[in-house]
Amino acid sequence: MTPAAHSKLFSAIFLAAVLGIFSLAARTAQDETQLGVYTDASLGGVTQTAPRRLSTGAVYSVEAYPLDRPELAPGEGRELVESYCNTCHSPRYITMQPPLPAAAWEAEVNKMVKTFGQPIPDDAVPKIIAYLQSHYTPETRKEPEGVKSAGRPAKSHRKKTKK
Repeated sequence: MTPAAHSKLFSAIFLAAVLGIFSLAARTAQDETQLGVYTDASLGGVTQTAPRRLSTGAVYSVEAYPLDRPELAPGEGRELVESYCNTCHSPRYITMQPPLPAAAWEAEVNKMVKTFGQPIPDDAVPKIIAYLQSHYTPETRKEPEGVKSAGRPAKSHRKKTKK
């Protein structure tokens, strides 16, 4: 083999070796990052966690859905509201709206029964209406401390500057 051919062969082998090393290092770094293995060199960098690998089998699992259920005001009829109203919507629908007039609560409950077909027993309907009217009207609603109507934070305490 001539010296020129030998030099070209050596350069090609060297280049292949260098590329192989870089490829292996990149793959190893990617695998370690996906596994959550970090080194001093990767500290201080912002990396996104790898997506969870999905199973290709027929069986999979799903994590529990977080439930952040608001507490309804204590009182007679609360259990009825929680059991019947909760079949279609969260109690949050009651607590997140602005306080409704008493007639509006009566219309809402009747709409749920007559229009949407909610199977509430006839003797429970007036108790649910009475509960909502006694706790969630403009006159009766008591907001948690630091919260304004409709769940909005109370007014800011920052001083206003005069112009």
